Amino acid sequence: MPLTDPHDDHLPLEGSSTAAPGAGGDPGAGAPEPGATLPEPESEPGLPEPIPPTPDGSDAGEPVDGPPEPEPVLPEPVRQRIVALTAAVLPGLPADEVPVPLRRVAKFAPNRRARLGGSVIAAQLTADPLFRQRVTARVLTDAGDLGAAVVEGTAPAAADPVEVAALAYLVRPKGWRELIDASGAAVRAEVDSAVVAELVREAEQRATRAEHDRAVARVEADKLRDELARVREELGQLREENRQLQRGLRETQARERRATELLATERGRAARAAADSDAELRRARARLAEAEAAAGVAKASAKEARSVDDARLWLLLETIGQAAVGLRRELALDPVDKLPADFVADAFTDAPAAAQGGPAARARDTDDPARLDQLLALPRAHLVVDGYNVTKRGFGEMSLEQQRKRLITGLGGIAAQTGDEVTVVFDGAERMHGLPPAPRGVRVLFSRKGETADELIRRLVRAEPPGRPVVVVSSDREVADGVRRHGAYPLGADSLLRRLARS
Repeated sequence: MPLTDPHDDHLPLEGSSTAAPGAGGDPGAGAPEPGATLPEPESEPGLPEPIPPTPDGSDAGEPVDGPPEPEPVLPEPVRQRIVALTAAVLPGLPADEVPVPLRRVAKFAPNRRARLGGSVIAAQLTADPLFRQRVTARVLTDAGDLGAAVVEGTAPAAADPVEVAALAYLVRPKGWRELIDASGAAVRAEVDSAVVAELVREAEQRATRAEHDRAVARVEADKLRDELARVREELGQLREENRQLQRGLRETQARERRATELLATERGRAARAAADSDAELRRARARLAEAEAAAGVAKASAKEARSVDDARLWLLLETIGQAAVGLRRELALDPVDKLPADFVADAFTDAPAAAQGGPAARARDTDDPARLDQLLALPRAHLVVDGYNVTKRGFGEMSLEQQRKRLITGLGGIAAQTGDEVTVVFDGAERMHGLPPAPRGVRVLFSRKGETADELIRRLVRAEPPGRPVVVVSSDREVADGVRRHGAYPLGADSLLRRLARS
């Protein structure tokens, strides 16, 4: 491609009477005085004399056989190299030899001169042959032997075709267009070679990727074959398991038929056992009737001798009365007005030691909160509460009167719900006066002078007949150990407090 569009503004030959404007760009700045001639440009030693341009813009070394030929089409690398060579020598030119448009470009940094002033440099090289000759002289000095060869119209075989074309364009020896055309052909050949190399490299990359894809496909195929073999093996195992399950189902059905037959047999045996039980029950009822008749005979002779022992016996029978109603009829024991705890409240002396029951006859110690409900569910159970021990643990911020009232009211609810006998014991040298009436089923006792509530609780436990469930609520370890030795069930105060809170 041409450096720039050619135009007809050419400088006249040096030494002519009409000179171009000076290097400063001002009209008349470099003009000679009237009647003076321009000096010939000095050439550097060892360099060819600059060839003045002809009036038609062509170089003197080329024959002029007609109109000037247009600028050749330069390959892009050649054009860039020409601009780079000009930009490199531009600062070395005298200021008056630098065209006005390029003076500012000459001040640019080397790395910016060719990039930013390339178009202006190309235009000046095309339009100003004198400037091109000055640039050529500097470039040939730097080119050395290669520049001399280009001036002679030859190009070394090993030389860079781009460099040869750029020098040929600037020097313009005979046949310089052929040198540029040859350089363009070489550049195009290099570009084509680069394109072919790139295509070959891409083809190799595609082949490599294709080979990799084939290898991956083979691996995937192997995996699929292995997976197919595994699935077939699992299918065989499932079929075998299915056959085993079917055999197991048939065996289970056979066992179910046998179990049905055994169940029918056992039902027949159960029916026969029920018939035998009914017959035995009838015989037991007959014996019970005989026992009741005999008890009626003994009733008359034993009635006059009943006392506190009769009350204990009646209460013991009442404890197991739901399971021994016939025995109570046999002995003909009538309910009494007083219970053992009433006798303890009235008497100050301890009950005889012979009335004590063995520890094995009572329940064992437990802290389970649900244990209180289980014990109160026993027939004719007796609940004995250490009053102040419970109230001071549960609501000690109240006064003693309020504590007693709250506890007695709560125990009344328990007595109403369970129907059990409830006794609450408080410490006190004498009976308190002005107390509200106790709820039904709740007995309120105060220890007398010289006696503690703990001692009164132990006497209440000893007064009960062996076998009756007696529950003592106290967090006092000494009280719990004492009543346990007499067969009672000791429970902590927290169990009763939680029971009252739930009520």
